Amino acid sequence: MTAQTAYTSAHTSAPFWDKLARKYARQKIGNVPAYEQTLSQTRAYLKPTDNVLEVGAGTSSTALRLAPSVARYVASDISAEMVQIGQEKLAQLPDSNLSIVQGTLGDPALGDGPYDAVLAFNLLHLVPDPVSDIGRAFALLKPGGMFISKTGCLSGRYALLRPLIGAMQLVGKAPHVTFMSPKSLARMITDAGFQILEANNPSGAQTGHFIAARKP
Repeated sequence: MTAQTAYTSAHTSAPFWDKLARKYARQKIGNVPAYEQTLSQTRAYLKPTDNVLEVGAGTSSTALRLAPSVARYVASDISAEMVQIGQEKLAQLPDSNLSIVQGTLGDPALGDGPYDAVLAFNLLHLVPDPVSDIGRAFALLKPGGMFISKTGCLSGRYALLRPLIGAMQLVGKAPHVTFMSPKSLARMITDAGFQILEANNPSGAQTGHFIAARKP
């Protein structure tokens, strides 16, 4: 898959997430302690002066939690409906340093950077070409900037889900899913030029692999 094909494929997934957005917004966090731990681990790498970009921000619930820790925070998502829900939340905080835009890595709406940190939570396994997206994140960062992600690593026994997910995709009931292991994800990140500083699973499950990596 070429970078252009992956970019186009990412945009064609937007209608799926648009349909899901309102239902997604009503869902409660499944593992609150793991979520709070992820927020805490992320904040440890952020500074009050930082300019931060989050990609795949969904309805911006996490962005609203992290934005007070930095100087400027841009939350982005491919889904117009997800962005709309996030903006509805943001309207209740008129003095926030958070802005919410529609787009994916490579879109002009996200700006050229440079950013001090790029965040991608529950995203990389849902994009057609994670290697390209990681490379785009690298290009947007300042030297010394942080790329922080939490990713579903669906390898091993999870690979048995491929046929089921494939069938659901044919009828529009599932998004694209990239099956990868924590090891292969780490290799993608280091091959892009990053130095991994921390890698663990706050949830204790393979489906929530946290990585904090620095651009030299």
